[in-house]
Amino acid sequence: MPVKIPNTLPARAILEAENVFVMGEDRAFHQDIRPLQVAILNLMPTKISTETQILRLLGNSALQVDVTLLHTATHEARNTDAEHLLNHYYVFDEIRHQKFDGLIITGAPIEQMKFEDVDYWPELVQIMDWAEDNVESTFFICWGAQAGLYHHYNIPKYDLPAKKFGVFEHRNLAPKEKLMRGFDDVFLAPHSRHTEIRRADIEKVPELKIFSESAEAGVYIVGSRDGRQLFITGHSEYDPLTLKGEYDRDISKGLPINIPNNYFPNNDPTKFPEVRWRSHANLLYANWLNYYVYQVTPYDPLQIPERATRDDF
Repeated sequence: MPVKIPNTLPARAILEAENVFVMGEDRAFHQDIRPLQVAILNLMPTKISTETQILRLLGNSALQVDVTLLHTATHEARNTDAEHLLNHYYVFDEIRHQKFDGLIITGAPIEQMKFEDVDYWPELVQIMDWAEDNVESTFFICWGAQAGLYHHYNIPKYDLPAKKFGVFEHRNLAPKEKLMRGFDDVFLAPHSRHTEIRRADIEKVPELKIFSESAEAGVYIVGSRDGRQLFITGHSEYDPLTLKGEYDRDISKGLPINIPNNYFPNNDPTKFPEVRWRSHANLLYANWLNYYVYQVTPYDPLQIPERATRDDF
């Protein structure tokens, strides 16, 4: 089944050209089916690229997904046309009285800032607290994962001596978890960040479990034991050329940057990158939608229980 997005969203034409099944509003209206309601809080400055990447993965499942795009009201987006935000995005106050089956909180290129110094931090805290009682399962990405772990579980982030940048091997540490069904013992995923979370801090929190880890990139997937929060420290959603774009950008600005690990053939930036994480990305999102959202969410989203009253997943 497709992801349902507005007819005017730029991602629609891109995804249709890639043969990703998307559905317009008119056709969806005539289908007698209750789609999953998924909100995406897009914190990235390149909002159109990020929304397209995530919609591509949501559209590759067997479930119909109705997407609501959100941006922060307390931060002015400088890299996205104001008309695009006005036509396709909502702010929290406009949806706070709704309930959603799923929520995705993206990363943001601000990981070296203290959380409390981020101008929209109070708004993000408000959204994360609201999600506990109004969203069945929340999927946190990269800086969003660090922010969620810090706010909900007081887990700190640490500066890295150099940017963790490239495509890395990860081990499946929890093959019996529903999220990891179908995963290989070892799989690949991209990372692009200046900070990290550490296993020792997570192991102090009994409500959390590490699902996947990389010898080079560290902790990758962490889940709450009730299934309502998943924290992904990498960028499985990245396009084939996203890491190249970041590398070329930093080179052009004269910034210190290493060639992305395990990305270009023979580590040669003049060659076209090899995509070796696409199957993992599709399986990750499909498993989240199926097992952590569709299989457990009430038919009526208004019946989503408060976190304190929900049975263990």
